[in-house]
Amino acid sequence: MWVVDPLDGTREFVAGIPEFCVSIAMVENGVPVAGGICNPATGETFLGSLGTGVTYNGKPARPSQRAQLNGSLVLASRSEVKRGEWAAFQGTSLNVKAMGSVAYKLALVSAGLADVTFTLTPKNEWDVAAGAALVIASGGHVQTLENAPLRCNRKDPLLSGLIACGPNLRQELVSLLTNYLQPASR
Repeated sequence: MWVVDPLDGTREFVAGIPEFCVSIAMVENGVPVAGGICNPATGETFLGSLGTGVTYNGKPARPSQRAQLNGSLVLASRSEVKRGEWAAFQGTSLNVKAMGSVAYKLALVSAGLADVTFTLTPKNEWDVAAGAALVIASGGHVQTLENAPLRCNRKDPLLSGLIACGPNLRQELVSLLTNYLQPASR
């Protein structure tokens, strides 16, 4: 199945903020296996698939190899920050940067241009499928707030939220977000 989001980051696009993208994923048996994200405003292209890895503007890329959250660049949802949902993370050892387009944030994590991104509010599959495919293809970690791997093409396309990071930050990030994790849905 192909999952296409022709404009992720609509608010940013309308406001002229270069944090929007075109997002395309290939999903097999519920698993995002390939993704492509293009930010036409910045000229960035992220492409990848399981088994081939990820390229950023045609060059091989990999996720951050950072081993500690302390000082890491964490991309936050601009909307969530404005609503105060990220207040617990402001003024900590995290370098939190608010920006638009969850797909673009995931692409940046897949290429090691940021260490972490997560969303504390539900997102639709089409918002995250391509970016999640890229993070997974690059060797990074992706899971839902239900502490489960991302599955697409479900009856309800709304996901609880999403966590993505380089491979070495998974355990510390999940521990940090314990209060936000939800029991797995049946």
